[in-house]
Amino acid sequence: METILIVDDEKNYLVVLEALLGPEGYETITTDNARDALRLVRESDLDLVITDIKMPGMNGMVLLEECKKIKPELPVIMMTAYGTIEMAVEAMKNQAYDYITKPFQNEQLKLTVKKALDNYRLIDNYRLIKQNKLLSEALSDRFKFGNIIGKSKPMIEIFDSISKLAQARASVLITGPSGTGKELIAKAIHYNSPRKDRPFISVNCGALTETLLESELFGHEKGAFTGAVAMKKGRFELSDRGTLFLDEIGDMPPPLQVKLLRVLQEMEFERVGGTRTIKVDVRVLSASNRNIKEDVANELFREDLFYRLNVMNIEVPPLRERIDDIPLLVKHFIEKYRGDEGKSKIELSPDVWKVLYNYSWPGNIRELENVIERAVVLNPGGLISLEDLPEELAGAEVEFDVERFIPPNVPMPEALEQIEEKLIRRALAQCNNVQSHAAEMLGITKSLIQHKMKKYSIVV
Repeated sequence: METILIVDDEKNYLVVLEALLGPEGYETITTDNARDALRLVRESDLDLVITDIKMPGMNGMVLLEECKKIKPELPVIMMTAYGTIEMAVEAMKNQAYDYITKPFQNEQLKLTVKKALDNYRLIDNYRLIKQNKLLSEALSDRFKFGNIIGKSKPMIEIFDSISKLAQARASVLITGPSGTGKELIAKAIHYNSPRKDRPFISVNCGALTETLLESELFGHEKGAFTGAVAMKKGRFELSDRGTLFLDEIGDMPPPLQVKLLRVLQEMEFERVGGTRTIKVDVRVLSASNRNIKEDVANELFREDLFYRLNVMNIEVPPLRERIDDIPLLVKHFIEKYRGDEGKSKIELSPDVWKVLYNYSWPGNIRELENVIERAVVLNPGGLISLEDLPEELAGAEVEFDVERFIPPNVPMPEALEQIEEKLIRRALAQCNNVQSHAAEMLGITKSLIQHKMKKYSIVV
């Protein structure tokens, strides 16, 4: 639905134009002065401005000039009861779309509005196609699992799930601790899906109060509450035909859970303070670091909403359960920040590797990235040492903890093989899959490591 801003100091004209254009299916916003109009042009998603020329304070000609500075493609129709050839020429020179005189013929005005919006739609579509092409080129590389780093078994399973779920329409709930990359997974699903050329919109459900979150999700009408000086579209409306990512969904207040359930079931809603039903086509992905099943059992989260969101599930493990991925992640972050700092070659000392493997990583991948960024910034040479790590890491115990590798109920022979396989995979990852270097690191021969690789089906 197109949104039209109408500006006129004569309030009867505002009423007439609103009554004339509303039934045509347009959303209308009205104001009686150019200064408020200029603010609305900056803050609102408008498709057309219709403005009177003669107004107290800032007149319509000045408003036209300022509109073109803010949004050059936005069409502006000028109207006045004092029409002259000179005014028309000046308006067209200042890039007005058209010029009409009062009193106007209703059908003539409707036709002018339709033409202006059709023309704007063509310009806007061309701009969007150009932007989408550039975005697609950047994002297809960025989110084709490229920013989700890992070769561990849990991550390979997650990559497989992303490939399958990207082609579906079902809702997906992504669970796991903070800092594990849940939003990256949501983006990977979207940008590998048929909706990849449509918007990906996200909102953090735990960062806003109930009132603000409701307005953020569903939008609001002008005057719906104190401070609602203009109509605002919500995230559901903005993500129409695309994907909406609801982060920290477990923190959503219960009253909003009821409203969200209805939207997911019907794909329709009303803006806050509004009565008109808006229909959308949105795929919803959500994430939480909470155990929502427990919240359902404790009646903190609606069971029906949980099943609606959790049609499919991706569980992201904490970093301490996928330590095989640490060498790859470290390499990725060094490459990312080395360029920023102008460093040529950076390596980690054996003591640093021990710490990275044995630290519990409560902040997960986000914490590891911060640690590597800090080390790259502080290290004046090419070898990162314990002195370059934060105190809580530099003083961490580096004893080998078998419990973190293998659950205690696994038989000893099987546990020994699992540990051996993990150490071989770790050594290969650290040595960029150079078998001779990995064998040297492990203190075994190249022929033995090749034998073990065959035994454990390790392919590099």
